[in-house]
Amino acid sequence: MTTRACPRCATAMPVDDRFVTWCDACDWNVDPVEPELPPGRVEALRHRLSQHHGERLYAEAQAGSGGEDPEWSRWDPAGVAAQAIALLVHGVTLALAVGGILLIVQGSVVPLLLGVILLAVAFVLRPRFPGLPDDLPVLRRAQAPSLFHLIDGVAEAVGTRGVDAVVVEADANAGVRPYGFARRRRALFLGLGLWEVLTPQQRVALLGHELGHYAHRDTRRGFLVRTALDCLLAWRYFLAPIANPNIAERLANWLMAVGRYPVHGLLALLDHLTLRASQRAEYRADDLAAHAGSAAAAVGLMDRLLITDTVEDRLRRESVRARTRSGRSGTGREAGQELWAALAEHVASVPEREYERRRRAGALRGHGVDSTHPPTHLRRQRLAAASQHPAAVLLGEERDEAVAAELADARARVARLVLRG
Repeated sequence: MTTRACPRCATAMPVDDRFVTWCDACDWNVDPVEPELPPGRVEALRHRLSQHHGERLYAEAQAGSGGEDPEWSRWDPAGVAAQAIALLVHGVTLALAVGGILLIVQGSVVPLLLGVILLAVAFVLRPRFPGLPDDLPVLRRAQAPSLFHLIDGVAEAVGTRGVDAVVVEADANAGVRPYGFARRRRALFLGLGLWEVLTPQQRVALLGHELGHYAHRDTRRGFLVRTALDCLLAWRYFLAPIANPNIAERLANWLMAVGRYPVHGLLALLDHLTLRASQRAEYRADDLAAHAGSAAAAVGLMDRLLITDTVEDRLRRESVRARTRSGRSGTGREAGQELWAALAEHVASVPEREYERRRRAGALRGHGVDSTHPPTHLRRQRLAAASQHPAAVLLGEERDEAVAAELADARARVARLVLRG
């Protein structure tokens, strides 16, 4: 590794051609890429509110204000207002369905046609009950007893129950989501792009964080509010103006604007009412990640989240290499072993200096996973300052190997999906 002088302060800077060259003395070139601005005024407002809430909650924690946040009580004003708006949204859908039925039973042609239209609109805007994907590996308890035993142990440690299925995908992400009628069952969506680059205890911390969202009341993840948000997003999609309209389409755009602006307003209001609670939920889930896997493991997890873009970029390049036949890819389990081993090796080669650069850049631009998450550097600082305690769940070498063996077929299948593009 060579060095060069910083053009701003003349400090010697290590140069690694794989990563950005920057100065740790004066922060020259620490964030060379202009951050992308959120598209539209609503998204820009969400971004500003996200940073504001994340920073304020962090300051409150540092000041030791502590205590039970009023937004976590059953009758907090923001939560009650969010529930009321959600009921209003679902009430409109129900009114469309009832109105459509009443018009149809009248029997005459015009009311019949209007009734069919209202029922069709109500059907499109109905609350969704998503199932499990058909194009990804889905593991059940009988197929992966060691994995589910690990998940159950983490769930017990954070104060909730486990999951009913594990969906394995390629993303550098993870999450627990409800599925099925009334969303009573839970599925862990396990992104190998993140799982494969974590240490065993960081994997425990990841599970602790995701399951931790269900250990405390999170208004935004509740059935009523979550489905209302989904409905409003569907309304916004169907009421979006037609691009390059002709005369008839321009008239349709004007008519749709009557509903478009109220929908935008309701979506923004519901988002605003639940955003602070959502960010507090993330902080609390971080605390449970540290409880389950240790504070050090949770800090390491935060660092990995800073480089998920490089993980996704590496997966895209491997996909291009495989499709252009410039690289060799195996078949069956060999494909999974080669791809995920190469990804883990790539992440292991990222020096601490690059993590530090990304932490400093994140502090400058307020990096977060998305607008519902507090800035990542603040989440990391909280965890790094937390008192150290033994991990509630230990993932030893033997258990880790057993889990890896149960994931082997899914890893190979997901690897083939990645390599085929």
